Parts: sequence; structure tokens; C-alpha cells
Amino acid sequence: MNGVVRTLEKTVEECEKAGHVVEIISPSDGFMTLPLPTYPDIKIALFAKRELERRLVMFGPDAVHIATEGPLGWAARALCLKWGMSFTTSYHTKFPEYVHARFPFVPTSLVYKFVRSFHNSGGRVMVTTPSMVSFLETKKFNNLAAWTRGVDLTQFRPQIRFSKKDAFGEDVYAGLERPIFINVGRVAVEKNIEAFLKLDLPGTKVVVGDGPSYSVLQRQYGHVVKFVGAKFGDELARYFSDADVFVFPSKTDTFGLVIIEAMATGTPVAGYPVHGPIDIIPNSNAGIVDEDLRAASLQCLKLKRKDAVAHAQNYEWKKVAADFVSLLEPETEPQRRKRWRRARRAIKIAGAPFRIFKKIVRRLGRFVKTGR
Repeated sequence: MNGVVRTLEKTVEECEKAGHVVEIISPSDGFMTLPLPTYPDIKIALFAKRELERRLVMFGPDAVHIATEGPLGWAARALCLKWGMSFTTSYHTKFPEYVHARFPFVPTSLVYKFVRSFHNSGGRVMVTTPSMVSFLETKKFNNLAAWTRGVDLTQFRPQIRFSKKDAFGEDVYAGLERPIFINVGRVAVEKNIEAFLKLDLPGTKVVVGDGPSYSVLQRQYGHVVKFVGAKFGDELARYFSDADVFVFPSKTDTFGLVIIEAMATGTPVAGYPVHGPIDIIPNSNAGIVDEDLRAASLQCLKLKRKDAVAHAQNYEWKKVAADFVSLLEPETEPQRRKRWRRARRAIKIAGAPFRIFKKIVRRLGRFVKTGR
């Protein structure tokens, strides 16, 4: 559960509503997997290329989009290059900065070289914001296009604040001193969450979420910060809506989906002037960006919740999905038919020796059993 997953799920959902047929290939589709080092909740697929090829060929897509730079992504990239087929990719997170945050001895320049070789070998690279387009151009990425994010305005809405119509109580923060400053997201070192935990703020600070750093940070800051674990669905929306200020300390996110989810419920957002917040917050009256995160958080208390709600209306998943489709690089119908007919024939030929071997074994088995 994270912003990338929600983005892909909602995009696929809206694409299917628009009449497109989508095939998703992910590590959870029966592949042998290995926990990602330092982040066991994420699994990476191993030895998947042959099955990936079979599924791609049998589906016969008009366009291929590679969402992440994991082993499955590299396998799909290799197959598309082998077939001479154009493909698109997306750059969801500052992966080099993530790696450096966990392994400081690994230079970001080395990791940027790695991810640049991945993305520049394809067609269009979809990134979250115009500022990220400009940033990645300085890193020598090619063919970049902004592809923003959306918010589910039926789930995250202002009317649920202090609601008596659900099972979560009139105030999910009942008993805690106000104002309530919250952070929602993955509790991990690359999210810079300690910058929030260390702030000297009135009222109560609350962390909603789980992750590899949860237990360590709870032990260190549990006496001054309320940790409530991961929340989902309507309950998560209530944790957004019943808060007074959402604090977003991350400096490695490329967008920050939780920013507009908070705004949609009326909760203003405080953040650093970095990629993501600077594309969403300035001139919106829905939040404050400042190098002094404490000052930004306190200023948010003066903002009107209705302005945050109004700004969130600019982000809807239907438009996000339409933009995604427009940025794909589909093949023409003649190209498509010719490519997949040839690819299916090649797979059939490649599997012929094995099928012949199985047939011989079956016949030998019948011969031994019947004696003829």
C-alpha cells in the first residue's frame, strides 16, 4: 500500500471504464520472489523472463508500459528491445535518493546512471510534475512528459469531518490535545519522518502508517508522538479529515499523493519547498511550503479548510487515466498483428522439442503398459 500502487490501481480502473483492456504483470503473479533488502514488505520477482514473454505474446498488447525499474521491468525492457517494440516507462520515486538514504556509501550519481539507462532506452518517460521534468532533464533523461496524480473525491471529502455516521467515533482523535498535526504514509527512513517527529508543536503529533522504521521510531518518540499504525478506506479518510494540519516532511517523493488526499478532506498541508509540494501547494491557499517546517505547520492553522477542498478538486483520476493513455506509444494495427503472429510462431517452434519429447514419453509409457 503506497502512492505508486494507488496510482496504478486507479489508472487501470479508469482505463477499463473507458473501454481499454489492461493486462497487469506483477511480482505477485506466481513468480519466485525475494524480499527487497532493508524493505521486506516489497517483493521482487526472479527468473521471470520466460513467463513474462509468454504472457506478453499471448495478450498481444497495442502498447507496453513499464511502471518500475525492478527485475520484471528490466525483463520487459529486454523483450521490447529484442522485438524492436516501443514502450513507455514512469518515474514514480527518486530511486537514487532512496538508495542513498538506506546505503549512504552508494553515490547517487552511480544509481542515476543505472536508472537513466533503463528509462532512456524506451520511448516517453512519464514523471509526476513539471518540476520533476526540469530536474530529470539536468540528469540527462530524455523524452520526458508530466503525468500528474489524482484523488478519490468520493472517499476523501470534507463532509466526513467529526462524522457521527460511521463506526469510528465523532472524533478519531478524541482524548488527544489539539491542534492535531498528522503525517500519513510509509514509515521509512527515506521519508524524512524524523523531521516531523522532532518538531516542537502545540497539541499532538500523530503518525498514521507502517513500515520498516515503525518500531524503532515508536520506541524513540512514542512518549511525545502518537503512533496509530496503518489505516485504510473510510477510517483512513477520517484520520485525514479530523486532523488540523497534515505535515509532509519527505524530500524524496516526486509528488506525494497523500498531499491532495489531505486537502480533499479540508486539511491544509505543510511541506518543504521540494519536488511535489512546490508543484501542488504554492498559491493554492491549501498549504504552506517553507524550509522551516515548524513555521509552515503553524501557518497552516490560519488557513481556511474550504480552500484546501477547492484546490483538491483540480485532481481527478479520470483525467489522470486519459493523460496516461495519450502518452502511450501504441503500435498500428498491421504492426501489432504481424509482431504477435510472428512471436507466437517463435514460441511454438521453441517449445516444439519439448512437446515432441513429451509425446514420445507418453507413447513409450503406453507401449510398456500394453506390450505393443
